[in-house]
Amino acid sequence: MPRIIIISNRLPVTAEKGKSKLIYHPSVGGLATGMSPLQKEYECLWVGWPGIAREQLNAKEKESLVKELKKTGNYPVFLSQAHIEGYYNGFCNKTIWSLFHCFTQFSVYENQLWETYQQVNQIFCQTILDIIKSDDIVWVHDYHLMLLPHLLRKRVPDLTIGFFLHIPFPPSEIFRLLPWRRELLEGLLGADLIGFHTYDYVQNFLDSLLRVCGYENSLNFINYQNRIVKVDSFPLGIDFDRFNNSSELAETKQEIKKIKEKVGKYKTIVSVDRLDYSKGILERLRAYYAFLEDNPEYWEKVIMILLAVPSRTGVPQYQQLKQQIDGLVGSINGKFGKIGWSPIWYLYRSMSFPELTALYYASDIALVTPLKDGMNLIAKEYIATKKDNLGVLILSEMAGAANEMSEALLVNPNNRTQISWAIKYALNMPEEEQQKRIFYLQKRLKHYDVKKWADDFKEHMIKIKNEQQSLAEKYLSPKNRLKIIKDYQKSNQRLFLINYDGTLIPYHLKFKESGPSQKVFSIIKSLSQDVKNSVIILSGREKEILDRWFSNLQVDLIAEHGAWLKKNPNNWKTIKPLAGDWKDEIKPILELHTNRTPGSFIQEKEFSLVWYYINAEPSFGRTRAMELMNSIAHLISNLGLEAIHGDKVIEIKSAGINKGITAYQWVTEKKWDFIMAIGDDWSDEYTFSYLPTSAYSIKVGPGISKAKYNTRSSIEVLALLKELAKNS
Repeated sequence: MPRIIIISNRLPVTAEKGKSKLIYHPSVGGLATGMSPLQKEYECLWVGWPGIAREQLNAKEKESLVKELKKTGNYPVFLSQAHIEGYYNGFCNKTIWSLFHCFTQFSVYENQLWETYQQVNQIFCQTILDIIKSDDIVWVHDYHLMLLPHLLRKRVPDLTIGFFLHIPFPPSEIFRLLPWRRELLEGLLGADLIGFHTYDYVQNFLDSLLRVCGYENSLNFINYQNRIVKVDSFPLGIDFDRFNNSSELAETKQEIKKIKEKVGKYKTIVSVDRLDYSKGILERLRAYYAFLEDNPEYWEKVIMILLAVPSRTGVPQYQQLKQQIDGLVGSINGKFGKIGWSPIWYLYRSMSFPELTALYYASDIALVTPLKDGMNLIAKEYIATKKDNLGVLILSEMAGAANEMSEALLVNPNNRTQISWAIKYALNMPEEEQQKRIFYLQKRLKHYDVKKWADDFKEHMIKIKNEQQSLAEKYLSPKNRLKIIKDYQKSNQRLFLINYDGTLIPYHLKFKESGPSQKVFSIIKSLSQDVKNSVIILSGREKEILDRWFSNLQVDLIAEHGAWLKKNPNNWKTIKPLAGDWKDEIKPILELHTNRTPGSFIQEKEFSLVWYYINAEPSFGRTRAMELMNSIAHLISNLGLEAIHGDKVIEIKSAGINKGITAYQWVTEKKWDFIMAIGDDWSDEYTFSYLPTSAYSIKVGPGISKAKYNTRSSIEVLALLKELAKNS
């Protein structure tokens, strides 16, 4: 089994300077818990910053640090204090964190912070290159290192790389506010597998990829630089058994007893969060205020235990948030409190595992209402601790966990009335209903725990790599290229079926009035002058254009995707009698969609109509295209037509007409001892399907195809044809 390299901003171990030596202690954060099953089962190396600036360490201490961390499967990335300020405190938290959580008012866009972010990603890359092995599996974590997959891919092209984002990926309208949006997307596409918590985040990413870069996806697969990249959702789980069994621990039992003695007769609502504006703490307190105001019968019967864990205490927004929370807690306690009863017990600190799980276990209700959260493990932890299956979870629908926890009481975190109602409903929920809800929640959490999550992601990384390798095996290798040349040299009756757009000319010129370059013209001329060769140029373009471009060459032509054919020196003819009178019925529908889709246009050919949306906003164009396909489906079936949805194009034509049927006239014309067909899109698949098994079929670009081989670009096609022409 190959080694797994886990890469994150922070190591699971933090180093500090003691009086005489370095001191090590566990880092705060849930990622270490998530990765622990992998570390137990596989050989792993964790790479990250150890929590101490490099200028605080002399050479001897650095050497000692590396040696000590290696003992526990860790490897340090040394960063300066300036790097930490500009990269972590700067770009990561002032730009990405706020933007990705949709708090655009807090986002800053400073070139200097972006430059530091790039520098740190480069430092991580260089550190990893110093220790990497070719068969390692690399798993990059979170928004701090979004450029790293691409940097590693450039240096080690065949490396297996996965990336997982632990925070939300925002809608494209918000993501596009980022000046360096394309760079981040291209950075992530260096990975083989890109993972998110939820399907919504996957769709947001794919939508941004389409709008910013123009990259389409097929079933969440992206063809990027002749490599398949998979995007999928992997909802992060928890160590279910650890939390579920926590109430059996002696320390936890003791804490539970303390809490119950303190709480006494009161019903308890627990609220646990890191102090952050995304967690909706102020909105939660205001909803609790509304509950108390609307339901005086619950005064002196319920308390909220509010635990706010300190976070980013040096950042002005967090300082202001702390002051607001302090003030609101005081206001609620001041207005509703009685001697011997305070509506809120407020704690501003972190808690140990026994303290936290005891608090979960002893609480009747968990109120978890973030404004935006990638997942929110607190909701899962609370449910897991409920050994007696008693308790109610009130959960924000804006938390990623809400997708998996439909048995919770789901609320809009901005709707105070709804949250107030949910609190009242939870306080009165029968035990039987509580047990039923928690039973199904726990069943789901236990099935897809953190170990399952980590294994699932790892297995998908290996799977996509195998699929890439399978596709790579179809690429035209030097060995197969040599075989083609030898077979060509031995043959006397040769047939070439060569598509034009995307095959003889680059893909980006496909929809433009781009005639053959001098190089293309010269290569085709050389091939066609050999009396042993029959060369046919296939295209979706009109016959008049092909005549203008190729009339001076000894080649045959197929136009409009097979509707017209021309065997030199004869005139053009149709493969079968065709009519165009149906266009009067279809064209008004196309015109309607064109008017409603800026950037789209219609092309009318003699026996077909084509609707292009190549200049439309990508996502909108795709939606309109699906609408158009639905609108004409019934009509075209009655008229004996078919609609082909290609790459940003829909073509309506007579059914049963395609390049393959027309090309078959040449295939069956002679006993060819050498046949080669080359094409790049859906229309060429018809040609490939009509070839004998002995033929050489080549698809330009990656992807599944009926062709025997793939080649990367039109440049490689021209090189091959030139070489064959030289061997005539």
